[in-house]
Amino acid sequence: MRMSRSVLALAVMFAAGYAAGQFTRVDAAAQAAPRVFELRTYYTHPGKLGDLNTRFRDHTLRLFEKHGMTNVGYWVPQDDPAHGNTLVYVISHASREQAKKNWAAFGADPDWVKVKTASEANGKIVEKVDSVYMDAIDYSPIK
Repeated sequence: MRMSRSVLALAVMFAAGYAAGQFTRVDAAAQAAPRVFELRTYYTHPGKLGDLNTRFRDHTLRLFEKHGMTNVGYWVPQDDPAHGNTLVYVISHASREQAKKNWAAFGADPDWVKVKTASEANGKIVEKVDSVYMDAIDYSPIK
């Protein structure tokens, strides 16, 4: 139930954001190339969402790009209890196979290991991660 609400909420936010022209970071060349999208939902330990947002803002987005992942969008749910402990985001990869390589390279990156270790000095941040790989369909404005 928790995941289906996240997917539905993301779909609505994604459609609204796209219609409002909010996805300018995804350039025309990236839209034209076939790719796989990955919807990820992070559930944090109590009081740790701010730490997760700081880690993403200051380090993770840049490291994702370094390892071939395209940042599409990041959201937090509006309603409690998810508002206080949930980060939902979409990234894209060249393919499902490339996604596996991207994640392996990211996980082994010494910069990531250093950032993760430093950000978790006061305890683990993330309790659980859900991941769904998706293909854009023919009538989707973003492909």
